[in-house]
Amino acid sequence: MPRVTVIIPTYNWSSVLPYSIGSVLAQTYTDFELLVIGDGCTDDSEQVVGKIADPRVRWIGIARTGHQSGPNNEGLRQARGEWIAYLGHDDLWLPHHLEVLTTALARGGDAVHSLVALVPPNDGDITISVSRWRPPSTLLHRRDVVLNSGGWRDFRELRVTPEEELLQRIEAAGGRIEPVPRLTVLKFPASWRRRVYRERPSHEQAHWLARIRSEPDFEVVQLASFVARRKPAFTERALRLLTKPSLWFSFLWRRKGARIRAWQRYKGIE
Repeated sequence: MPRVTVIIPTYNWSSVLPYSIGSVLAQTYTDFELLVIGDGCTDDSEQVVGKIADPRVRWIGIARTGHQSGPNNEGLRQARGEWIAYLGHDDLWLPHHLEVLTTALARGGDAVHSLVALVPPNDGDITISVSRWRPPSTLLHRRDVVLNSGGWRDFRELRVTPEEELLQRIEAAGGRIEPVPRLTVLKFPASWRRRVYRERPSHEQAHWLARIRSEPDFEVVQLASFVARRKPAFTERALRLLTKPSLWFSFLWRRKGARIRAWQRYKGIE
C-alpha cells in the first residue's frame, strides 16, 4: 500500500494534465499513488491520463459537482494512502515537495503546508506567498483527520475558502498544522489570466516545468530573487544565508508578505 495518495481534481483541461502529472511523477519521494478525479469531464482528459504509462496513476470519473470539494472527497474515499496531498490541475510541484512534507509530517502533527510561488503571465517575476494562505497544492495531511472532520465542503456554503475552512475545523478540534518553510509549489492564478478557463492554455506550465527540470538551484534562486526585489537592503544578508539553508528558510518564513489581491476567484477546478 502506498504511504501517500495524491489527488488531482480536474475539469475539461486535458492539455495541462501532462505537466501537473509530470511534476508529481518527478518527485524524489516515490511511495505514492496518484488519483486524477474528473469532475464530470466531457473532453479527452480520461484518454490523456490513460496514456501515462505509470501504474501509480489512476483515472476516476464522477458526476459534475462544480467544485473541488466533490473530487477531493471522492479521492479521500478511494485513497489507499494514510497521508493525502493535493495538486491543482494547472499547478506544478517542485521535485522535493513530497519529500520535505512527508519528513515534516512524520515528526508529528496532523497537517503540514509549504510555501507557494504565484506565477504571473508572460514569464514575469514570481511572488512568494508568505501569508497564512494555504492553498490545497501546498497541503499534506493525515487522511483520518480530515475524514473525522467531515471532509471538504462546497465553497457556495462558506464565507472563506474551502481549504481554510477545513483547516479551521481541524484546528478547532485540537489538530496541529505546521508550516514547512520551503518553496515547493508553483501556482498560476486564474484571476491574473483573462479567459483562461475558456481557452485552457498549457504553454506556461510547459515552460515552467522545463525550467524546474533544467535549473538545479531553482528554489533557492527564486527565493533570493524575490527577497532582492522586495527590498534591496536584504540582498547581502539573503545571499549569506544561502550557504545555510535552514537559516535562510527561517529568515524568509518570518518575512510578512503582502496580501494577494484578486485571488478570490480561486475555486480549485471551477
